Amino acid sequence: MHRHKYVGRKFGREKGPREALLKNLATSLILHERVETTLAKAKEIRPIVEKIITKGKKGDLVARRQLLKKLPENATAKVIEKLSVEYKETPGGYTRILKTGFRGGDGAPTAIIELTGADAVIKEEKKAREAKKEARKVKKEAKEKKPAAKKKVAAKKTEESKK
Repeated sequence: MHRHKYVGRKFGREKGPREALLKNLATSLILHERVETTLAKAKEIRPIVEKIITKGKKGDLVARRQLLKKLPENATAKVIEKLSVEYKETPGGYTRILKTGFRGGDGAPTAIIELTGADAVIKEEKKAREAKKEARKVKKEAKEKKPAAKKKVAAKKTEESKK
């Protein structure tokens, strides 16, 4: 049988498990703004998430109900309240796929898929980590510069004190 005109990947799963996988990956990407997965799965959820965010930008009751069919309540709320505001002026291209190498067990190509606004959040986290590391380094240097405490020499016992 030919493979022409067939769209989408099957991931070795039947329809139900495949739809659940894509729904869960899309939900994780929306909630965490960054997910590491295989390259094929990242490429497959990209258009799904793009359409979800575009629909969320409408923000009306119909759009909310359509999103609730595909996502849980907390992810739907985040799309409408946070992401739609963040991407209000952006006409698409809300996600980015970064290839990260190959998985150790089976050699599958891996990738990080993230929302394009997530890089600001990641930079803030990185700055916070670096500031914490710098503070620890300064504290350690201050501790090293402190002079050592003088040793107290015990009094030697004399012959008179022994009696």
